[in-house]
Amino acid sequence: MTDPRTLLKKYGLSAKKSWGQNFLVDDRVYSAIVAATVRASDDWVVEIGAGLGTLTGRLADAVPAGRVVAVERERDMVGVLERELGSRPNVEVRAANALDLDYEGIASRAGKKLAVVGNLPYQIATPLLFGMIAARAHIARAVIMLQREMADRLVAAPGTDAYSALGVMVALHADVTPVVRAKAGAFHPAPRVDSAVVCLTMRAEPRHAVDEGAYGRVVHAAFGQRRKTLRNALRAAFDAEAIDAALATTGVDGRRRGETLTTAELAGLANELSHARAP
Repeated sequence: MTDPRTLLKKYGLSAKKSWGQNFLVDDRVYSAIVAATVRASDDWVVEIGAGLGTLTGRLADAVPAGRVVAVERERDMVGVLERELGSRPNVEVRAANALDLDYEGIASRAGKKLAVVGNLPYQIATPLLFGMIAARAHIARAVIMLQREMADRLVAAPGTDAYSALGVMVALHADVTPVVRAKAGAFHPAPRVDSAVVCLTMRAEPRHAVDEGAYGRVVHAAFGQRRKTLRNALRAAFDAEAIDAALATTGVDGRRRGETLTTAELAGLANELSHARAP
């Protein structure tokens, strides 16, 4: 595949800092991403932020009986994609904002669940991530590159510094596994931080039977003030009497810190607090 630096020179372009453009140049990372994304030759793959198409072409090679929907909204990049890959029968270039993507419509055309892949811009990584979770009925897996700190939060275990509300919320609907790490030098131009790729395998059913609204309230209260004990942290969202009753019923020690709780413990508390009043 053509090197991103060669393509930039060919089209008289340069990476735009305002768009957070850093182009992957490491073949090892490309190979790991493709291997994690493609499971069958007829897969339909949605690529978010296709850029210069250097990953797009590799994905298209891996799904000769499938399709790659390359989503990009920066005008110059769309032009490169159309010129370099627009003639390939299994590549569809779509000039669109990934935040508005209709996963259901694409999956309906495919007749199957989708694989989603992309390097998520830091500024909108969280809404993009939760957009995929919301569309999980139409997505089999999502292989996403994130800043390493954010990726670590998605795979962290309870009681560790990286264990977070983000990871706990995502874990309710997806199994998250690490794929590959990418040092800053794997990109042109090199960003200031390292990146990592993780794979989200969407769950057919939530990890726990739980009131999801209450689960979100419990998680954000428990992690919102990490220095506080769980009992005191939960008082930001629930009345004290209900908290004490929920702790007693579930057997969770209210003197623990919220970030030490497993998703099962958080779900148990959420179910007990689902009808509790705000403080």
